[in-house]
Amino acid sequence: MKIFYDVKIKEVVFALERFAPLPLQESYDNAGLQVGLTEVEASGALLCLDVTEEVIDEAVSLGCNLIVSHHPLLFHGLKTVSDRNYVERCVRKAIQNDVTVYAAHTNLDNAEDGVNFKIAEKLELEQVGLLLPHPVKVKDGGHEYTVMAGSGVIGVLPQPEDSLKFLQRIKSVFHIECLMHNELLQRPVRKVVLCGGAGDFMLEEALNQKADAFLTGEMHYHQYFGHDQELQIAVMGHYQSEQYTKEIFYSIIGEICPELPLYMTAVDTNPIKYL
Repeated sequence: MKIFYDVKIKEVVFALERFAPLPLQESYDNAGLQVGLTEVEASGALLCLDVTEEVIDEAVSLGCNLIVSHHPLLFHGLKTVSDRNYVERCVRKAIQNDVTVYAAHTNLDNAEDGVNFKIAEKLELEQVGLLLPHPVKVKDGGHEYTVMAGSGVIGVLPQPEDSLKFLQRIKSVFHIECLMHNELLQRPVRKVVLCGGAGDFMLEEALNQKADAFLTGEMHYHQYFGHDQELQIAVMGHYQSEQYTKEIFYSIIGEICPELPLYMTAVDTNPIKYL
C-alpha cells in the first residue's frame, strides 16, 4: 500500500524547474512532464538517468508514484500507444500503475550547478564556471527574470596533474570500463573544459580556451585527429559522464520535500556493454 506525504507532485516539479527552468532546454529537446498527473500527492520518487520498463517496475515495487529522469522518455510524439517498442510499453505501464514520469534534460545540462558542474565536482575542479554563458529569460507566473545558461563548464585542477594520472582518476571516479583518449599529453593538465553526454560540439571552444584537457561523453572518430599535444581528449561514455545526475535530483527534491522518500535507481540502464 502506498503512503502519501502531503506533498503534491507539482511541488516537486516546481522545485526542479526553479533550479533548471524549461526555457534553458535546447530546441530539439522535450524536457518536462512526460506521463501522468501532477496534482496528485506524491508517495515517493525514483531518480534515474533513463526510463525503462524495469525502472518503472522498480518504482512500483518501492511504492513510488513519481519517476524523475534525466533523459526524456518521449522525444517525439506518439501516434499509437501499444507494445511495439519500449517507449510505448513504458507509457502504458506508467499509466496502468499511476506513475508520473518527469524529465530534466538539456535544461539541467545548461543550468548553473547542473550536470556539468556535478562532473566538475567529482573531478575536484575549482573556479568552475559556465562556458560561453548567455542570459535566458524565464517567466514564472506574472513575473519574468533572467538566468544564465551554458552548454559546458571550464575549471582548473587544484594542482597540475600528470595526464596519465588524470585519465586514470577519471576512469576510477566514473567507473569507466573503456576510457577513450588521444595521445597522452606531454605536459601537466591544469585547465579543463568538459561537457557531459554528447558534448563533442564543444571541442573547438575548448581549443579556443587553451584548455589542457577536454572531457565529454561522446565524440566522433575524426574529431580525435590533429590535436595531439594540443590538448588531452577524454571520452567517458554518455551514461558514465551523466550517471551522477541522480545526486542533483536528490539534493533539489530533498531540500524542499525532506519527508518524501527518495530512491536512486538500482537499475543499470546503460544500453552499451563492453567485452
